[in-house]
Amino acid sequence: MTHPSHSPSPTPHKPSAPLWQLLQATASVVQAVRAGRSLTAEIEAVPGHLRPGVQSLAFQVMRQLGRAMALREQLASKAPPAAADAMLCTALALSWQDAAAPYPVHTLVNQAVEAARRQRSTQAQSGFINACLRRFMRERETLVAITDADPQAFWNHPRWWVERLQAEYPTQWTTLLGMAQQPAPMTLRVDARHHSVADYLARLQAIGLPAKAVGASGLQLAKAVPVQQLPGFAEGHVSVQDAAAQVAAPLLLQGRAADKPWRILDACAAPGGKTGHLLACYPQAKVLALDVDASRCQRIEQNLQRLGLQAEVRAADASQPDRWWDGQAFDAILLDAPCTASGIVRRHPDVRWLRRPTDSAQLAQTQAQLLKALWPLLAPGGRMLYCTCSVFRSEGDETVQAFLQRNTNARLLPSPGHLIPGQTPTGLPVVDNALGEHDGFYYALLEKERA
Repeated sequence: MTHPSHSPSPTPHKPSAPLWQLLQATASVVQAVRAGRSLTAEIEAVPGHLRPGVQSLAFQVMRQLGRAMALREQLASKAPPAAADAMLCTALALSWQDAAAPYPVHTLVNQAVEAARRQRSTQAQSGFINACLRRFMRERETLVAITDADPQAFWNHPRWWVERLQAEYPTQWTTLLGMAQQPAPMTLRVDARHHSVADYLARLQAIGLPAKAVGASGLQLAKAVPVQQLPGFAEGHVSVQDAAAQVAAPLLLQGRAADKPWRILDACAAPGGKTGHLLACYPQAKVLALDVDASRCQRIEQNLQRLGLQAEVRAADASQPDRWWDGQAFDAILLDAPCTASGIVRRHPDVRWLRRPTDSAQLAQTQAQLLKALWPLLAPGGRMLYCTCSVFRSEGDETVQAFLQRNTNARLLPSPGHLIPGQTPTGLPVVDNALGEHDGFYYALLEKERA
């Protein structure tokens, strides 16, 4: 059976620390994610000299965890203690397929056993881990063939996730699952105040960074680089923003004068990418950017400072406007609602393992509450752009259709709907070219009837 595409293995290099030490830290991160904690937060807590290597390994493990768990069940039907299980699954995820292994398989196995021996929480199980991994090396083809029959192992997503995509995208579900295994591209949004897309593309090419134009103001790099290598990044000439996310700002008020002092609410604004894009598109706008998390509000302010833009940033719950709204209606509202993040699993491969089957329905209730709370704040003739970074229909079409049934003064304008990787987008603002590779998103542009 042909396996779905996997992320390319990094070129082996001399690690910044012994491999057994990187594997210890990676297994600890994996254990934390399996206990329900965020991969991003766990990697940020890793010591700086280990962090780049651990991040690379941990992302690969997250993308292969379904296979690793199935192989471990074949090797030992009873799960060992959590730390030993995480070490074993880490080694299996990294080594089950030669072509994707970041180091020679025998090296990974030897170093995983060494890591277990040197760590108090796994020392007692190091012999068990060694026996399992040696058996895996002997019987690899047979064990992989057995686990091919398990959809969670084959697609490296929870079974419920696979089944939902099969039901909602009967002709595209394999594409969605296959692309989720690939690292996301690095896409830039060029700020037209400083450069045209063509001019900035020439600057990149001059320093040996090939890229291609995507969307109206985007460039997609052939290879990701640290932002410090991007010309003018510190001065706000470009921002890192997925091509699908770049749709939001120009879509919100398309066809309306860009130089009017629009009063705009960015209701769930952190980390501030769309806030900055709104102000770039509508430079005279008065933007109120909200986020429920005060620490995330600091990120909005930092992003705006780099871009040389100003907005009112406030830590507040958008669903409780009586606590923050001044009573003056907004001309436009951007509601990038909380969601399962099922559309950005390429960038956050832990999401698939953190979500539960019931999360989508629960989040759809939150989304409906936000729509209900914010719709009265919109001026007659004003527009609300509802969006989520989810591919699940319960967080997109179904939420919006239910809202339209309850609000007869709302009409749905031409909208992209579900933007999914591998599908030609429709209903976008006028753009010069396609979006290229992009995250999964949903967009619905709603207009309130005039009094």
